[in-house]
Amino acid sequence: MSFLTLSITLIFVLIPIILSKTLRLDLEKDTIIATIRSIIQLLAVGYILKFVFDTESLVYIFLMVALMIGVATHNAQKKGASIRGITWKVGITLVFVEVLTQSILIGFNIIPATAQYIISISGMVVGNSMVLSILFLNRFTAEVETHQDETELILSLGGTPKQAIHTQLMNAIKASMIPTIESQKTVGLVQLPGMMSGQIIAGADPVQAVQFQLLVMFLLLTTAAVTSVMLGFLSYPTLFNERMQLLRGK
Repeated sequence: MSFLTLSITLIFVLIPIILSKTLRLDLEKDTIIATIRSIIQLLAVGYILKFVFDTESLVYIFLMVALMIGVATHNAQKKGASIRGITWKVGITLVFVEVLTQSILIGFNIIPATAQYIISISGMVVGNSMVLSILFLNRFTAEVETHQDETELILSLGGTPKQAIHTQLMNAIKASMIPTIESQKTVGLVQLPGMMSGQIIAGADPVQAVQFQLLVMFLLLTTAAVTSVMLGFLSYPTLFNERMQLLRGK
């Protein structure tokens, strides 16, 4: 695809801008900013990845993955500002998920230990883990705020913080995992995933493309479960003080 052809695809940006203007949604500025940022960021990353893939240096691979985790942590922690130490909790969760998945993939020789595979799959894992963190924190903070009286009642009757917050925690974990599970139920019937479609467009054998896509899908299922559960159990204790009292949000 040439840059001229790519520029024609800006029609797909113009359509939502026109609709936003017509319906007075006031999203034109955000759409333009998002478009410009995506162009700059992706082109920059493209050239950086070309350099990293050519060098195959472990240092550059580590720096790329660390950058992904750092940016993802910064973005996700905003949704849990009311939870003490949420930044390091999200960071530790993302690091653990990355180490766990890469250890299995490389340890069992599922993928070769090259920059091309490690960085590409890390981007999918960290990106999905970031989204799951945001979904979890949004739902969990809403659940805690809505059921504050119920939580304090359980505490007053002698319940532990874990018992008092159990229902809200499980609801948040379940809610954040549902989108990943539901999307896998209809894959291939309702949608053709991006990685599979990209490989097919590039000329890869469809069956081989399906195999790689299944790898990614199974990987993201683990990512969803581990992210939600780990972040949940790291977060809930800091909602209580040393006297086992719920810290009400401001």
